[in-house]
Amino acid sequence: QVQLVESGGGLVQAGGSLRLSCAASGRTFSNLAMAWFRQAPGKEHEFVGAVDWRRSTYYADSVKGRFAISRDNAKNTVYLQMIGLKPGDTAVYYCAAQDYTIMTMYSQYNYWGQGTQVTVSS
Repeated sequence: QVQLVESGGGLVQAGGSLRLSCAASGRTFSNLAMAWFRQAPGKEHEFVGAVDWRRSTYYADSVKGRFAISRDNAKNTVYLQMIGLKPGDTAVYYCAAQDYTIMTMYSQYNYWGQGTQVTVSS
């Protein structure tokens, strides 16, 4: 079992920045691929980006150049740094984990956090 706890969400103006954190426990963190998804009201979960166990990253086209994912294995934490935020980025952001490799589909992840709300005002 993996427990994931997100933090860092909030209200920000368009063009602003936020950093989300996801603290993991329960498994060897360095073996996990860690992903971020988001879900806007009335929409499906959308893949945002992920980092695999070797620190390789992969991003959705919609966030490339604006979002960056990093991991600190000593702190069992993954981060999502977001800059240039747009109203369209408003969503609940979820952290997800699975073994080793990056997947881009919601259903491919076994472990989920409770989510943190990000609201971008225009």
